[in-house]
Amino acid sequence: MKTKKFHPVLFIAILIAASVACSIFVGGPEYPTQSVPVSADEVQTMHSQIEQAFTTGAESGIVTLQITETQLTSLIALKMQEQADPPFTDPQVLLRNGQMQIFGKIKSGSFNANIAITANIGIDETTGMPKVEVTSVDLGPLPAPDGLNAAINAIIAEAFTGTLGPVATGFRLESITIADGVMTMTGRIK
Repeated sequence: MKTKKFHPVLFIAILIAASVACSIFVGGPEYPTQSVPVSADEVQTMHSQIEQAFTTGAESGIVTLQITETQLTSLIALKMQEQADPPFTDPQVLLRNGQMQIFGKIKSGSFNANIAITANIGIDETTGMPKVEVTSVDLGPLPAPDGLNAAINAIIAEAFTGTLGPVATGFRLESITIADGVMTMTGRIK
């Protein structure tokens, strides 16, 4: 009786082909070189800072909030974890040059890609609260799934208004500045 030998190179090639068949990375924009950590403690710190700013603002009438990249990254990451089917995962928020950039990972079928979202944060004239306007979405070679812009706008807007809402009664934003990893919001309590 003759036994057949299984060649190790063929075995490795089959393993590589099987792993590639499950998921294919198709590129997309470069992720930031420095990772922004995610921490529930950062979200709690942000909530405490907001409460303190409104307590101080109740006396002076002026409220100034400073929110960091780590706080926003953590807030958006935790909001994404609450969703059954988030539009993207592994968010990284950068606050630079007057804009908010959000990087993440997206999966469409068996394809994976990086995503970069650029948003302007302004002031809603009606409510006096932050207004998020997504200006671009870069998925590399993948087409943007239907409703991605709306879903991203909704998540970011809910993160802001949900965070400020409980303590912001009578509050009206007057300015928002984004630079060097910090978003500074200033407003008045009526």
